[in-house]
Amino acid sequence: MICSLHPLPYRANPAEYFAAIRHAPGAVLLDSGRPSAERGRYDLLSAWPLETLAVLPDESGGDFLQRLREQLAQLGEATVPQGYELPFAGGLIGYLSYDFGRHLERLPTQALDDLQLPDARFGLYGWALISDHQRQTSQLLFHPTVDDAERQRLIGVFHRSTPHTPEAFSLKGPMQADLSAEEYRQALARIQDYIQAGDCYQVNFAQRFRAECQGDPWIAYCALRAACPTPFSGFQSLPDGGAVLSLSPERFVKVNQRQVETRPIKGTRPRGLTPAEDAANAAELLASPKDRAENLMIVDLLRNDLGRTCRTGSVRVPELFSLESYPNVHHLVSSVTGDLADGQDALDLIAGSFPGGSITGAPKIRAMQIIDELEPTRRGLYCGSLLYLDVRGEMDSSIAIRSLLVKDGQVCCWGGGGIVADSQWQAEYQESITKVKVLLDTLHSL
Repeated sequence: MICSLHPLPYRANPAEYFAAIRHAPGAVLLDSGRPSAERGRYDLLSAWPLETLAVLPDESGGDFLQRLREQLAQLGEATVPQGYELPFAGGLIGYLSYDFGRHLERLPTQALDDLQLPDARFGLYGWALISDHQRQTSQLLFHPTVDDAERQRLIGVFHRSTPHTPEAFSLKGPMQADLSAEEYRQALARIQDYIQAGDCYQVNFAQRFRAECQGDPWIAYCALRAACPTPFSGFQSLPDGGAVLSLSPERFVKVNQRQVETRPIKGTRPRGLTPAEDAANAAELLASPKDRAENLMIVDLLRNDLGRTCRTGSVRVPELFSLESYPNVHHLVSSVTGDLADGQDALDLIAGSFPGGSITGAPKIRAMQIIDELEPTRRGLYCGSLLYLDVRGEMDSSIAIRSLLVKDGQVCCWGGGGIVADSQWQAEYQESITKVKVLLDTLHSL
């Protein structure tokens, strides 16, 4: 069973193609941030899913992941034509919220679920428009089960010029933090009490910003990706007219021919106003004992997580403390790799490692319990994952930091960071704002 391809004119910016399906049911875009961001290779977009799957409130994570596995099996195995390197051959695209972790582990339920976002939502897609920025190609890919009439319909959708309908997005007031500076300070003091007591080593603590809004969230996404291009961006329509908007720089886990990679970010500095200041900030981050120690804690946690589903002895750390720079911040990034063990698949990997250790803390379960105690509301999408998983078992996924949720007439955005024994609350408070400042400023300017 081989997928069929239909070539289209290459577009570096997927927004031009996505506009053609923006209002279609299940419209989703996984976006590498081109032409400005340089690390990502592919854009992937689709709509009109064959099935839609959301986790039920009382469904175990294992049962939901098994439902996803069964849907992939029902679509059927397929390969891409020889000579093509394409990431997707039909399959699942969607999100896992941070709170999907509650379906995998026993956690307290103190934080208020005021956003009421399903903890996971996926579509099963028989086709995708894939742009390969390395080869500078764009093409429609069709799983063999897609019939000729549907192929011709979709080809027509992308060959027709999309009429420009001027739409807008705007805030009805400024983005406001849910926590005051004093409440933030008190929460950090409590975390450091837990650390001093030997309860944990590190806790990722976040605060939420929100405002009432109106208009089309796609317009907001286009402005945000122009201001903050990142290699793990994405836009997913929600059934109520809302959307998930992600400008993430961070990979969660990737599976390519059963080889696994995760790339945790831990350690941040703001970009400088001058080249000299910028270089000094980057050098300070690279040399910081505190940031290197935080990063190493998470690398150790992820080695353990990958060890649950990877072949014994295959887990490695090929990259430690690399610098990655984005329009608003410098980051310290490492890489952990492994090979899936026999009898394990990408969904087993998710079950054994979600949510990502870089956004929980260490040890993971205790850190998640403390997060639930001290963050007043559930994170929802924030620190979850946008991902695809195809019928071959190929997967890539982000950690949904620098991400926003537009739902029920409001937009929410979160900023956070890892808290350790020697964290200074004022510096951490400022860092949580620095990380999302470019997003908030962009929304305010619309």
